Amino acid sequence: MKKIFIVLLTITSAMTLIAGGGWPQPKGKGYFKLSEWWIVSDQHYTDVGRIDPNITIGVFNTSLYAEYGFTDRLTGVLYFPFFSRNYYNNQVSATTLEIIIPGEAINSIGDTDLSLKYAISKPGSKIAFAATALLGLPLGKDSGGALNNLQTGDGEFNQMLRLDAGTSFNVGSLPFYSNVYSGVNNRTNDFSDEFRYGAELGVGLLNKKWWINAKLDAVVSFKNGLPSGLSNSTTIFANNAEYTSLTMETAYYVTDKLGVSVAYGTAFSGKIILANPSYSVGVFLDLK
Repeated sequence: MKKIFIVLLTITSAMTLIAGGGWPQPKGKGYFKLSEWWIVSDQHYTDVGRIDPNITIGVFNTSLYAEYGFTDRLTGVLYFPFFSRNYYNNQVSATTLEIIIPGEAINSIGDTDLSLKYAISKPGSKIAFAATALLGLPLGKDSGGALNNLQTGDGEFNQMLRLDAGTSFNVGSLPFYSNVYSGVNNRTNDFSDEFRYGAELGVGLLNKKWWINAKLDAVVSFKNGLPSGLSNSTTIFANNAEYTSLTMETAYYVTDKLGVSVAYGTAFSGKIILANPSYSVGVFLDLK
C-alpha cells in the first residue's frame, strides 16, 4: 500500500460554541454536550503541503464534552469519545478492478482529554483571562487491522498548557463575544511537541437563542520527535502534522437550557493532514 501521510483534525476545534474560552463555569453550574463528529476523506495534504489522493478513509467520533464549575474560578473539563470508528475502503486495481487490499474498520473508545481551567481575572472582568492545564489520555487503540494502520488513538500521553483571553461586547443591539488563545502541547512516545493558537468570534441572535460563531485554529509542529515517515505514517495519527483550519458553528436554544448545534470545519492549509471537511452535530445542556 502506498504510504499516506494523514492525521485527524483536532476534535476540539468543533467541541463547543458558547462554553470554553476565557470564561470558567460558575460554581455548581455546567455545560454538557453529546455530539457526533466525522470526516470522510479521499485526499490529504502531504508533508510539503500539496494535496494528493488516498484511499477513502472515514473517522467517526461519538463523544461527551462536559464543563463543571468547582468554584467560580476553577472549572473541570472532560472530552470523552466513548465510541470511535476508523475505516478505509477497499483498494481496487484501476486496470483489473480487482480488490488489491480489502477495506477494514475498528471500533473502540478514543483518546480522552481531562482539563482544569483557572480564571486568572476576577469574575465579571471586562477581559476574561484563563489558564488551562490539559492531560491527553491514550485510551484509544493505537494499532488495528491486518496492516496495523487503523487507530482510534495515537498511543502517546500529552500535556498542554493554554492561555485564553476573551471579552463580550455589543454592536448595536447584537451581543458579540471574542476569544484568542495560545498553548504549548508536550507529547511523549517520540511525537513532536506543538505550538497551538487560534481566535474565535461569535454573535447572538433572536434574543440570544441563536448563536453563530467562526473559529480559527492553527497547529505548528516543533519537529523535535521522529520524522513523520517513521512514526505511524500510514495512520490518521501521523507525527509532525501542521494546519490552519476554520470552523463555522451554529447553536440554537430550544429551551432556556437545552439546545442543538451543527458545525462545519475545514483545513485550508496543512501538512500531513486530511484535506476534506469535517462535520459535527450535537445536543447540549447549558446550566448557566
